[in-house]
Amino acid sequence: VAIVEGGKLTGFDVLVGGGMGASHGDAKTYPRLASPIGFIVPDQVTALAEAALTTQRDYGDRSERKHARFKYTVDDRGLDWVKREIERRAGFTLQPPHGFEFTRRGDRFGWREGEDGLWHLGLRIPFGRVHDKDGVTRQTGLRAIAALLAEHAPNAQIRLTPNQNALIAGVQARLRERIDELAIQHDLALHRTATLLARNAIACVALPTCGLAMAEAERWMPAFLPKLQALLDKHGLRNEPIDLRVSGCPNGCSRPYLAEVALIGKAPGRYNLMLGGDHRGQRMNALYRENITEPEILAALDELLARFAAHREAGERFGDFLVRTGVVTPPLPRGAAA
Repeated sequence: VAIVEGGKLTGFDVLVGGGMGASHGDAKTYPRLASPIGFIVPDQVTALAEAALTTQRDYGDRSERKHARFKYTVDDRGLDWVKREIERRAGFTLQPPHGFEFTRRGDRFGWREGEDGLWHLGLRIPFGRVHDKDGVTRQTGLRAIAALLAEHAPNAQIRLTPNQNALIAGVQARLRERIDELAIQHDLALHRTATLLARNAIACVALPTCGLAMAEAERWMPAFLPKLQALLDKHGLRNEPIDLRVSGCPNGCSRPYLAEVALIGKAPGRYNLMLGGDHRGQRMNALYRENITEPEILAALDELLARFAAHREAGERFGDFLVRTGVVTPPLPRGAAA
């Protein structure tokens, strides 16, 4: 995690052991938040990365694939042991963590000017699927923007984000109007029209793309999202920024264990409902209802949203409300004191 002081990069806090994957019914597998182990200066990054990599190479579980992640090595060996081993291999001692707090997460949509005077446009791409389908021509639109950039801004880029969106980066101000026209023409301007729920929801590809999927995710969301949005509207919460993430299986590619509301596939049409993550991504959620169908999901959320609308504190987010009122109790970070 980059630490910037006085406008300058001073170094990085180092965290290890984070990971979202798990398997249903296997207690030896679990999602885990990363744990801080120290601080390094910029010229120590490469040595630190190599030390962590070789530690996992030499001590990671090579016999059981489901237990082969670095997070399990950290927990099996102990955080202090891993820190000492990384220091030994890197050839230096980690400084105490600087400490940080995330205040938000997610992508920034619309135009923003960079320090170099170039402009960057954040575009919402629903669930990361770029295609022309059912009269929507987002693929054609991105191709047209790419062609425009190739002709007039060869150093500009189209970048993909971890939140399934696109960033048109490094654009001169004179091209903004033309890019806006193409975005509107090809339904790429959802950042102007979509609700906060639709703008920030994430789903993995699931069926039929992924052979591990147990339930639908990406293909189900266009039908499910309007139903959940209707519940928000019903309770006067239309533009409440609730983080929703859906995964077709417990491997967690959409990072569902960090969401305020998450659905994790158990079987066709059935999901585990997880609640209580925070909007910064620094608190995991907890199981609320197991193996339930869409009507049961909507009924459960309808009741909880009604309570939230009536009893929330000023500025309180949905996930924080669920934890404060005891609806769910999130797990303690591994390695933390009880």
